[in-house]
Amino acid sequence: MAPVVRFAPSPTGLLHIGNARPALFNALYARRAGGRFLLRLDDTDAARSTAAFAAAIEEDLAWLGIVPDGVLRQSDRIARYDAAAARLRAAGRLYPAYETPDELERRRRRQLGRGQPPVYDRSALRLGEAERAALAAEGRRPHWRFRLDPGPVTWDDLVRGPCHVEADSLSDPVLVREDGSYLYTLPSVVDDAETGVTHVIRGEDHVTNTAVQIQIFRALGAPVPVFAHHNLLTTASGEGLSKRLGHLSLRGLREAGYEPGAVASLAVLTGSAEAVRPVADLDALAGLVDLAHVSRAPAKFDAHDLDGLNARLVHDLPFRDVALRLAALGVAGEAAEAFWGAVRANLTRVNEAAAWWAVVRGPVTPVGGDALLAQALARLPDEPWGPDTWKAWTEAVRAATGLKGKALFLPLRLALTGLDHGPDLAGLLPLIGRERAARRLAGETA
Repeated sequence: MAPVVRFAPSPTGLLHIGNARPALFNALYARRAGGRFLLRLDDTDAARSTAAFAAAIEEDLAWLGIVPDGVLRQSDRIARYDAAAARLRAAGRLYPAYETPDELERRRRRQLGRGQPPVYDRSALRLGEAERAALAAEGRRPHWRFRLDPGPVTWDDLVRGPCHVEADSLSDPVLVREDGSYLYTLPSVVDDAETGVTHVIRGEDHVTNTAVQIQIFRALGAPVPVFAHHNLLTTASGEGLSKRLGHLSLRGLREAGYEPGAVASLAVLTGSAEAVRPVADLDALAGLVDLAHVSRAPAKFDAHDLDGLNARLVHDLPFRDVALRLAALGVAGEAAEAFWGAVRANLTRVNEAAAWWAVVRGPVTPVGGDALLAQALARLPDEPWGPDTWKAWTEAVRAATGLKGKALFLPLRLALTGLDHGPDLAGLLPLIGRERAARRLAGETA
């Protein structure tokens, strides 16, 4: 059976590179196995979820190359969760509890003080009808807990191998809040069951949730999917990623000019057996990603590594792939393709081409003005100019002055571009043209 996977973000903020990791693991797994990838928007938190963030999630995934085979929103499916909760109540697996948060916290502290694990003691199960009625009369509204079966919960994890969690070590989880709204756990199981999800691929911070959810799947009579819990992406210092790190949001990275292939490669190859390398498209990346080869250690990355990956991708981009972006930067016309060929090896991001276009077209204030420039101006050849013009011209200047190496080339670069570094002038000089070159060699702003 072809796998069905899902990515389930909450539309309460922008996706960051850490979110891209599970999104890509799921999308690449489906692509590699000919399966389906679903986007599920976990938007039951009405106070924080927004349509704008939901739209941004779809847009950012599309930028990475991920187009879902289906999109669903939990806010449209409340009736399905109500029906599942009713089934669990009827089966005796979902029970009301009336403790307040303060009462639970005091109980937890007492347990810790006695050296006991802070596990809920199921005192709500010992309440009689009269006691529950009395609590309701006080104005208390119950939250609803799922009664866990005792014993080990086991599964064969595609990343971590054989796993088990002792259910006795866990508190019966709250599935429904006092106001009737649902926590993450039950809606996730209901959605996975009803949409035919076969593989749940997510971060290792969900390992304990897995034991609970397996029991809920079974209580609802639903098939249990295969689980895979990958390591989490962290900064080089070990700091976890969050939506507050705006500079690492996918939107921020896109606006800064990074290539989606560089972001995707860093997001999924970090912390795996594969060396991090630039990969141009998701098909190629899917061939490199194997969940069995994902490390158990934290996947630490340095944001500066993204620049190196991005540069390697940019250097290989053909003009046809950047023509529209260059036009948006003002780089257009017959010279645009030759310009791209001249400057791309010096770029980290495509948008940096705008600065070099400004150097070509001017105005540029030249640096220098010594006798060398007068000799160079006197020997400036007539047009048309081509890729060999720079070599022929500088050889003539060298013969006349006796200068060579840095003593020859640096003053010419400073005069022609106003900078002491940049692309090979053999490619830039024909784009600058004889008129501008002559004025700059003469010390004029041109």
